[in-house]
Amino acid sequence: MQKSSVLAWVLLLVLGLIWGSSFILIKKGLVGLAPQELGSLRIVAASLFLLPSAIRRFKWVERKRLIYLVSVGLLGSLIPAFLFAIAQTQLASSITGVLNALVPIFTILIALLLFKQKQTSKVYLGVLIGFIGTAILITAGEGNSLAGINSYALLVVLATICYASNLNLIKQKLNDLHAVTVTSVSLFLVGPVAAIHLFGFTDFWPKLMTVEGTGLATFYVCLLGIMGTAIALIIFNKVLQMKDALFASSVTYIIPVFAVIWGVIDGEKLYLWHYFGMIAVGIGVYVANSNRAAYKKLGKTK
Repeated sequence: MQKSSVLAWVLLLVLGLIWGSSFILIKKGLVGLAPQELGSLRIVAASLFLLPSAIRRFKWVERKRLIYLVSVGLLGSLIPAFLFAIAQTQLASSITGVLNALVPIFTILIALLLFKQKQTSKVYLGVLIGFIGTAILITAGEGNSLAGINSYALLVVLATICYASNLNLIKQKLNDLHAVTVTSVSLFLVGPVAAIHLFGFTDFWPKLMTVEGTGLATFYVCLLGIMGTAIALIIFNKVLQMKDALFASSVTYIIPVFAVIWGVIDGEKLYLWHYFGMIAVGIGVYVANSNRAAYKKLGKTK
């Protein structure tokens, strides 16, 4: 295996750990903050952390690229931040993390429909197996039974569509830009929107000054913004540029493992069907990425 491939897999695992930990941080943040406050604060924290880099790099970005970077900021950060925060008011953090495994499915569909990008049969098989594992995980209920899906899961599905669209957008339109540039400038462009919403349309500031527990919740969300949004997106965009959208989106198969582990540590119960689902997810990501040479012959991977 080439060094670049090894590095890509290492970065993918690091991302799985970071983003797999994001859902428990959202859960802790919701203890003291409303969903709209959490979503806004997450983006504000991330954009402020990368502000020096954004200011330095913004002047080098072609004006025609700004519309794409705004789209990246919206699809890859701002909109999902609100969707996940609202969803987790009614969903366990572990199950929310598991739902991220839908991203590769939508990534392929969008690439196929909008960019006419071909895929090998093994890729489809891997995604199918991963989807089956995801379906098992999100329907696994108490007593080792399969139950119905919480309707709030649809918000997470919408977020995964946003992520999948963002993956294809970066790969098709911004792949030549440095990962730090894509991340910092996109957050710089949507950060003011989040800040206006946070300080102008929520009770965040008065609560922070007077309500017990809001400070700790703010700490969790700022950590989420810096690690789970700013730093993780830099790593993610780097992986995306090293490989392709499908490989990068495969991090969403790894995320559930860490999300479920954190959920169990926090008292969320794990049942037999969860184990079956996690095994299927692992097999899916392996199969989907085990035939990269054949995929490269299609001329779609750098």
